[in-house]
Amino acid sequence: MRLIVTGTNGQVALALIERGAAQNISVAAIGRSWRPGLDLADPAAVASVLGSVEGDVIINAAAYTAVDKAESEEEIAMRINGEGAGAVARVAARRGLPLLHLSTDYVFDGSLDRPWREDDPTGPIGAYGRSKLAGEQAVLRENPGATILRTAWVYAPFGANFVKTMLRLGESRDELSVVADQHGSPTSALDIADALIAIARKRLAHPDDSSMSGVFHMTGSGEAVWADFAEEIFAEAEKHGRKPVRVRRITTADYPTPARRPANSRLDNGKLARVFGVALPDWRVSTRACVARLLQNPA
Repeated sequence: MRLIVTGTNGQVALALIERGAAQNISVAAIGRSWRPGLDLADPAAVASVLGSVEGDVIINAAAYTAVDKAESEEEIAMRINGEGAGAVARVAARRGLPLLHLSTDYVFDGSLDRPWREDDPTGPIGAYGRSKLAGEQAVLRENPGATILRTAWVYAPFGANFVKTMLRLGESRDELSVVADQHGSPTSALDIADALIAIARKRLAHPDDSSMSGVFHMTGSGEAVWADFAEEIFAEAEKHGRKPVRVRRITTADYPTPARRPANSRLDNGKLARVFGVALPDWRVSTRACVARLLQNPA
């Protein structure tokens, strides 16, 4: 199987490169460093670059992900996450290749008191969420057979993420204040990569199965607030010789940011399990593995 992946430095793209190598899967990760470079803000360039790369499945993992910065750069976010996603979908449809497109929990407003299902009403409360919802709509408009996968709270042993930030700050501080009223599911990019590979195989094995098209939720099993996530990180770090770090639980109001975050980012992953037979591991297990890897092999 040959995967065409948009993005070269993102957490999911890097995870796909790593997992692909372990499974003897060809991964062509295409980004700005590709020659010619892939610029999702330029639909013509997307068509030209993606149209010339050999592969069996396209995975759109590239995106504008600066949530707070998007509040002042919504036009740029829309071009990349909205129009760019549509351009990728158009190429996949023209070439007859399955498309897996990554989206986000931020398409919801966070108001429900249960995990969100795929058919629940969307209502993003920030520019980033609006741009990703526009991307979903563009993908389905250009390529109704695409598989859209919403995920959340992504982290990995590489890239910039919550796990690495906590470990860095914990080196010099004995206590950290972490939000405890936003609920979600931490999700390892490596687990996402494994799931995407499994989904890609099923799409190729069953090309006419329409149940595999549309929107699916894909996050780590279990749920947490950010403070829970931090405590798990520091507990594992202690096992590897790091000093204890206390987590002081605060509210979202205590930590204002330019962009509003959904209070409830929990996603119901039942449809993914039913259709693809895929379920991601418990977030605690994957978090411990990530912390252990970072502390055993510091970058």
